[in-house]
Amino acid sequence: MQRRDLLKAATAFAAAGLPVPMALLPTVAGAAKPKPLGKAERFDYAALKGQARALSAQAYKSHQGELPKEVSALNWDQYQAIQYRQDHALWQDDKLRFKAKFFHLGLYFKSPVKMYEIANGQAQELAYDPAMFDYGKSGLKGGKLPKELGFAGFRLNFHTDETRDVAAFLGASYFRAVGGDWQYGLSARGLAIDTGAPTPEEFPNFVAYYLEKPDPASNTLTVYGLLDSPSTTGAYRFIITPGGTLTMDIDAALYPRKAIDRLGIAPCTSMYQTGENDRRMAWDWRPEIHDSDGLSMYTGSGEWIWRPVENPRNLRFNAYQDNNPKGFGLLQRDRNFDHYQDDGVFYDRRPSLWVEPKAGWGKGSVQLVEIPTVDETFDNIVALWSPATKPKAGDELLFGYRLHWGAKMPANPPNAICVATRTGLGGVVGQKRQYFSWRFAVDFAGGDLPLIAGKTEVRAEISVSRGKVEITSARPLDAIRGYRAMFDIVPPDDTTTPIDIRLYLSANGQPMTETWLYQWTPPPKEDRKLF
Repeated sequence: MQRRDLLKAATAFAAAGLPVPMALLPTVAGAAKPKPLGKAERFDYAALKGQARALSAQAYKSHQGELPKEVSALNWDQYQAIQYRQDHALWQDDKLRFKAKFFHLGLYFKSPVKMYEIANGQAQELAYDPAMFDYGKSGLKGGKLPKELGFAGFRLNFHTDETRDVAAFLGASYFRAVGGDWQYGLSARGLAIDTGAPTPEEFPNFVAYYLEKPDPASNTLTVYGLLDSPSTTGAYRFIITPGGTLTMDIDAALYPRKAIDRLGIAPCTSMYQTGENDRRMAWDWRPEIHDSDGLSMYTGSGEWIWRPVENPRNLRFNAYQDNNPKGFGLLQRDRNFDHYQDDGVFYDRRPSLWVEPKAGWGKGSVQLVEIPTVDETFDNIVALWSPATKPKAGDELLFGYRLHWGAKMPANPPNAICVATRTGLGGVVGQKRQYFSWRFAVDFAGGDLPLIAGKTEVRAEISVSRGKVEITSARPLDAIRGYRAMFDIVPPDDTTTPIDIRLYLSANGQPMTETWLYQWTPPPKEDRKLF
């Protein structure tokens, strides 16, 4: 499967706030428990790691082409017609705070996933059962499908709302969750391999999920996943706690089959079509269209960095070197409905996603990949951590981290943050332009900015990799109780070689804001109109 096929499907299913077409059906009297398949076996995380290690010593086996033809051939409308039956939800009548419902295979989701329930230390595989689904006008006849068919993934309901999901695991190693706004947006992945590399990207699959039956009063659910791909296997443990900000506490153990050039830990995948700083694809009636507006990084040295994302003309790859990062994530800082005017998919409610390492990750880089897209159906932004040491066959790699989904993140810069980035043609209003330049207006709010006295000089500290900076200013912006930095950049030549920009505000020699990073690609010479 190609990246855009998978992400288009995931994005489209989530557009209205529900991740898949399997809407809740009325409960049928007499709930039926999922049927067992085979015998129960002892299970714990150590056993799963042992299974992953043993699997890595075997040649990779692709399951492509194993689906029955009638399932593999489902089109969009047919797949959407398949509805999951509420009365067959896992733990439907157990009076727990969680219920799980399974996704049918088909359309873009053709890799079978085995589902297990863990109870009393025993893992029992759950059989595919046609009674779980209402096939509607899909054309499928469930009774003729094999019991070993498997599933495409699962979704979770919390006891506070049996209609809307709090998390969904669907497609390769992709999963997503919601915070208190009950709005899906960007996705996470178990693992990324060769993302943004010149070689084809590899998409590892979760081939089995193990759902541990929680205690009746528990607000936490533990899920295990077995990962498999041509390059590596892996054992994952997700401890999921819903809330205003949903938290996933994750442990991952990886066992490479071979050397991996570009390994991506805790990858976050999002969408950016157009916004305040990038109007290249602003052909839609809505002012802004994006799930995330920037990459936030909290470095091992304690620096907070904000990097607005873009929809570039060509694929862009950036690596930000670090040692033991304290966190990073793709955030949706702009939460003003008026800036989006979308009353269908509500981009102002899309969750941010913050990655918090639980222990030192050593040397490596936060990598950002920005891919051109023509519309909002393609997730085109990826952020991940890539360790400096490249994995090789026979290694065991252990990573622990927490994912935080929601509007409020667990860590925030102590200084003022960037709240808006705007760009446009440079020059002085009312004067004829003699050459091409590009204007940047960067707004900062919060921190100690409201405490700055009128006579205190606030400076815009700007550095660029190439080109000339001119018409620089930093002045109060009462509307946000903050400051606006403004400047123009004159490209040094007619090329489209990117220009890296670094900016922060200072007062009395002290930094007052987080560091704003930007990569501006000058337009081709023929597009540099002076108007």
